[in-house]
Amino acid sequence: MNTTQTLENFYALTDAEDYFEFFEIDYDKTLVNVKRFHILKEYSKLVKQGFEKYEGQEDALMDFLKFSLLRVYGSFKNGYSPSAADVFDMFSKNGGGCLSCIPQEGNSCGC
Repeated sequence: MNTTQTLENFYALTDAEDYFEFFEIDYDKTLVNVKRFHILKEYSKLVKQGFEKYEGQEDALMDFLKFSLLRVYGSFKNGYSPSAADVFDMFSKNGGGCLSCIPQEGNSCGC
């Protein structure tokens, strides 16, 4: 494990790209930019499982977190597409628009 790859440093990460750089994983910047929300959503599910399974075992947890990111990224790189239910759920929680726009008439941002 890289000496900068500590749980404390992991907690400071915020952007999708930060996770890839933290774990020194090569990635397609365009893919991550387009699929960032879905990648982070799927990754967060695995992160939660890892924290439950490897409580108190930082080295094992860090390995799990790295390989979980590789797994999620690999599924998107190989053509993963969220279900309609996942997309609808994203919009219903967000108020109807995408994350970067302000909803207009009909609660849609028009993107």
